[in-house]
Amino acid sequence: MKKYIQEAEEALLHTYNRYQIVLDRGDGVYLYDLDGKKYLDFVSGIAVFALGYNNKEYNDALKAQIDKLLHTSNYYYNVPAIEAARKIKEVSGMDRVFFTNSGAEAVEGALKAARKYHYLKTGKADGEIIAMNHSFHGRTFGALSVTGNPHYREAFEPMIGNVKFADINDFDSVKAQVTEKTCAIILETVQGEGGIFPATEDFLSDIRKLCDEKDILMILDEIQCGMGRTGYMYAWQKYGIKPDIMTTAKALGCGVPVGAFLMTEKVGANSLVAGDHGTTYGGNPFACAAVGKVLDLFKQDNIIENVKEVAPYLEKRLDELKDEYDFIIDRRGAGLMQGLVFDRPVSEIINKALDKGLILINAGAQIIRFVPPLIITKENVDDMIEILRSCLESV
Repeated sequence: MKKYIQEAEEALLHTYNRYQIVLDRGDGVYLYDLDGKKYLDFVSGIAVFALGYNNKEYNDALKAQIDKLLHTSNYYYNVPAIEAARKIKEVSGMDRVFFTNSGAEAVEGALKAARKYHYLKTGKADGEIIAMNHSFHGRTFGALSVTGNPHYREAFEPMIGNVKFADINDFDSVKAQVTEKTCAIILETVQGEGGIFPATEDFLSDIRKLCDEKDILMILDEIQCGMGRTGYMYAWQKYGIKPDIMTTAKALGCGVPVGAFLMTEKVGANSLVAGDHGTTYGGNPFACAAVGKVLDLFKQDNIIENVKEVAPYLEKRLDELKDEYDFIIDRRGAGLMQGLVFDRPVSEIINKALDKGLILINAGAQIIRFVPPLIITKENVDDMIEILRSCLESV
């Protein structure tokens, strides 16, 4: 492993502070490094591997598509894209789909659709977007422009213009930013990188009413919190507060790079048209074969039902840790997207856990984030808690 790590440090751009292991293979909820060491994975590729590793039916579907057709371009139709679009419309309740290569690209498309909607409505290219402080939407310029953390943006200014920020779950702060130029309000239904903050039902409802009243588009970023992670296919479905535009990615492909932005028919008929938006690889047969199979397996294997069964148990065990150690000050989240908030940086704890065969990740300097594969069991939770407790004992 040391040889590969040294080679990587000499060849790859240093944009990540990587943990000093080389992962080689996975099976179920476990990963293995090149030396054969086994790790219980409570990160799942940052909320990507919902189905766990080495799912045979998923693997076989991708192998079959490789033997048929990988890519054609969007000048032609392909069956996997059509079937994937039908299936994601069924589970999301949205009307129009555009497949991308990533979550950040999905956000870019959503922002463009909102700006085009405003342009067609007013004849002016001056649409303003309201985003949330502490949000994270990606690292491309548009997505970064609506990411509510100045630290991510400051070195790359100027961002795209006409973006304002408000506070999640503070409706008055949103209203204070609204003008006649406001074309969209974008937020994560559950903030991820910003510290595992779920939006409240009242907040979402108030934004929905405001958007309806003023013909503003409500954009919900479900890239991390979607695809069953909160116990609903998409987190907004718990409250039935439907967005005008929605972004999804991560577990949508369960490892294959794919994302999508979806919209209502109203937005689809009054925004992007031929020539406005495109992507070479987005929606290709291979990626969409992954999407279609993932959605099939979610239904076949009762993935969401498992989340609803295991998530309360995870919350209970994390709450026990919070009550046991006074340096843990909060537990928050939704479903299998949870965070423990500490009164100090958590990097030491995460490193100790890795040494003991448990993969964890942070969400900010003082929060440990838990986003395991959606197939985990209560026994897996117990194993995680046992290892984590042994690490906390040394803090």
